[in-house]
Amino acid sequence: MLTAIWPTQWSRQQRSNATLVSALVLMVLALSLLGWALSFLPEPIGNNAQAFSEGARTTLWLTLVSGAVGIVLGTAAALARTARFIGLRWVAGFYIWVIRGTPLLVQILFVYFALPVLVPGANLPDFAAAAVALGLNVGAYNAEAIRAGLLAVPRGQTEAARALGLSRTYVFFDVVFPQAFKISLPPLVSNFVALLKDSSLAYAIGVVELTNVGNRIQSATFQPIATLTTVAVTYLLLTTLVTQVSNAIEHRFDVEGRVK
Repeated sequence: MLTAIWPTQWSRQQRSNATLVSALVLMVLALSLLGWALSFLPEPIGNNAQAFSEGARTTLWLTLVSGAVGIVLGTAAALARTARFIGLRWVAGFYIWVIRGTPLLVQILFVYFALPVLVPGANLPDFAAAAVALGLNVGAYNAEAIRAGLLAVPRGQTEAARALGLSRTYVFFDVVFPQAFKISLPPLVSNFVALLKDSSLAYAIGVVELTNVGNRIQSATFQPIATLTTVAVTYLLLTTLVTQVSNAIEHRFDVEGRVK
């Protein structure tokens, strides 16, 4: 982890900020130089280096967009699951049940092919359809992670805050939610890293992301070992950098409770 390379006399916040900035800079450099680095490899990698680079950028962009959608949906569903109104709890529970009980590939195909039939005018482009389906999927898992965080906050803290005359809104946003977010952060980070890999299923509807690029090249050149190895190593690079960013965020919020 990059946080270990900084001077020990730095504060937790300084080490976290330095790690976050370093990981983001490394990610930008990796995406910028990926095509250049791959161009030195023999065929079929070298002459398709730019395609791999563009596919990696599409993969990361798809992950960021669908991840943002998933956070919003997950938070809304978690709040609905813990609401006092049974109707909201039922709707949120039904959404989570359906999404977690069906394959992600089926959900992507449903949004792209079936949704326009059910909702005229909802004919989404391939990238948008993949982002919606991935966001719906990760949102259901985020909802359970956030709900677990909300339920983990001791009820006594809420009752004590209310006894002091604080409003329900103030209690939630200043007392309950910050603690719940800290508890939920590790599973949310894990979901985001998994989302980066799950985005490979977007190839099924024609999104030209990293897996689709690799599949097209190996089908045209009949060299699956070199092509798929390049795809796997690129995914490994992306997940490593994303993990460093997430680790820096966890370190900043002291998720492990180790103030140092």
